[in-house]
Amino acid sequence: MTAVPRCMHQPRLHRLARIHLKHPLYFVTLCSFERKPILLRPTTHEAFVQFCEKGADRGAFVGRYVLMPDHLHLFVTFSLGDISLSDWAKSLKNTLSKSWCSAGVTAPHWQKGFFDHVMRSADSYDQKWNYVAANPVRAGLAATPEAWPYQGSIHELHF
Repeated sequence: MTAVPRCMHQPRLHRLARIHLKHPLYFVTLCSFERKPILLRPTTHEAFVQFCEKGADRGAFVGRYVLMPDHLHLFVTFSLGDISLSDWAKSLKNTLSKSWCSAGVTAPHWQKGFFDHVMRSADSYDQKWNYVAANPVRAGLAATPEAWPYQGSIHELHF
């Protein structure tokens, strides 16, 4: 009998070509270029909130979010099939970059791409939010998650 060799490395996971949920809820992280601390500006927060509020007209709904000095976390879902997560993230980056250019912050502003994860259950959604909401506390920027001024919820999203 011949022994079957074991793989030295685990097979690499690939992004799913299709997601079989009608309206998946995504957890998204976007990072500034070279992790520059450029996100904590009242004008950036305001531009972010305005972008997210207007997005509802195009079927993009942002729920909870946290802006950190060099990255942001958010939950988003889409009710219409004509916008992709990639196109939406590109539009968000462009919007915030325009506000930074107006304030004299030189480009580039963003790392290429972004991290996304499809939420699979209400429990994972709550666990992810609790972890993300505590980011400012772990970073020593706020005493409690609620005390952090650069966080909130645009639309109430339910899993």
